[in-house]
Amino acid sequence: MCHFTFLGWLLLSLSLNMPLFLPSLFFLLSLLSTTLLSHSFPFPNHGHRPHPHHFASHNYRDALSKSIIFFEGQRSGKLPSNQRITWRRDSALSDGSAMHVDLVGGYYDAGDNVKFGFPMAFTTTMLSWSVLEFGGVMKGELQNAREAIRWGTDYLLKATAHPGTIYVQVGDAKKDHACWERPEDMDTPRNVYKIDHNTPGSEVAAETAAALAAASLVFKKTDPTYSKILVRRAISVFQFADKYRGSYSNGLKPFVCPFYCSYSGYEDELLWGAAWLHKATRNSIYLNYIKVNGQTLGAAESDNTFGWDNKHVGARILLSKEFLVQKVQTLHDYKGHADNFICSLIPGTSFSSAQYTPGGLLFKMSDSNMQYVTSTSFLLLTYAKYLTKSHTVVNCGGTTVTPKRLRAIAKKQVDYLLGDNPLKMSYMVGYGPRYPRRIHHRGSSLPSISVHPGKIQCSAGFGVMNSQSPNPNVLVGAVIGGPDLHDRFPDQRSDYEQSEPATYMNAPLVGALAYLAHSFGQL
Repeated sequence: MCHFTFLGWLLLSLSLNMPLFLPSLFFLLSLLSTTLLSHSFPFPNHGHRPHPHHFASHNYRDALSKSIIFFEGQRSGKLPSNQRITWRRDSALSDGSAMHVDLVGGYYDAGDNVKFGFPMAFTTTMLSWSVLEFGGVMKGELQNAREAIRWGTDYLLKATAHPGTIYVQVGDAKKDHACWERPEDMDTPRNVYKIDHNTPGSEVAAETAAALAAASLVFKKTDPTYSKILVRRAISVFQFADKYRGSYSNGLKPFVCPFYCSYSGYEDELLWGAAWLHKATRNSIYLNYIKVNGQTLGAAESDNTFGWDNKHVGARILLSKEFLVQKVQTLHDYKGHADNFICSLIPGTSFSSAQYTPGGLLFKMSDSNMQYVTSTSFLLLTYAKYLTKSHTVVNCGGTTVTPKRLRAIAKKQVDYLLGDNPLKMSYMVGYGPRYPRRIHHRGSSLPSISVHPGKIQCSAGFGVMNSQSPNPNVLVGAVIGGPDLHDRFPDQRSDYEQSEPATYMNAPLVGALAYLAHSFGQL
């Protein structure tokens, strides 16, 4: 403001004797414009940190911290002394006993009390990828992110402890969903479901291998012994996934469907798993596997959805790095496959196929749409990083798309999630002045053990579930399904499509928030 107040005074003074002061006026205006133009736009340019006074739309550091704390609210098993979401208590301490194995620990996937191995493995893979790409700028949050990963991998090691068998689910989902009770009170059957050579499940096995391989890279320097355990297990689990091919949605259909049925098949996970094993081991066997099997495993398919079920896009972006940065020429095609995904997101190009709400949110489907927003934002920022390192751009039918453009799109999506939307609603619980108060989450919605030590029976909780009262326990950092195609959000607890959180929504967001927090000088 002071620049323009001075300018107004100057123009008034000079108008009294314009001919005399004209040269001085031009000089001062030139000086002033140079000063103003030297302030670049508030967007990170090619990954460089902007000047500290640049305007950041949000407190990305606060959002990052909360996005990681959320995982502590989803923990199953014996909770540690440093547990930060303190309304939670120990739960499911005899998991696995139905099959005489130890399956205590891991994560509840969403708002229920079942442990689904398929989305838990994907969550662990994406948390690991977030740390591998952006952990270097996470500072104090890096250790918290590592602990979130380890909570997942400790469980996955238990689930794969017996060669030729993977325990892929604990809990009868139908009976669990017929109750509305705290995990600490859980009395529904804790049935254990497994895959083996008689009942294969290549998608869940290969995703588990991907998670273990990715996490092995996270711990390579800080805990090399643990890292070696993870990568060795990843190798054997991937061999099992590839040797005994088949979908777990067939053999275990009554138990895993419709909850985490694999609709995209298992080929995408085999490609994805091989990509992570190649990255973790640098063994040529996996690069050769990708070269030989890539096309039959769907490398060139035009599916542009990346989430717990379909990994094709993630595999393309991951493998494009090998070509762009590591210069592995045999993976040249993956740059083109990755570019096709990017072009599908760019409005106005001939390749554009993505749908956006009037408020600008990427919209893939009505059920838990925000998972595609967070995963896509992460992929955009990660691919922008690879493009920048290799001094490359994306060409969308004559339209040049720069890394800066990809970062701008990702930032817009994250900003929408954090509150820059028509409702001014943050879709991360506990972040910002206005956020969902009635999320579809049993533990969050019912009184905590400290407030109500007595058991709340199976059906007794439905009175709370169907009520309009806000959840008494804030599940800090939980990202929920989000608004509909028209930016509407009713904040109804019964509306699981829009109001339920899930671990795989938060996992890729951790990486995106770390990048944005660093870019705006908040980390």
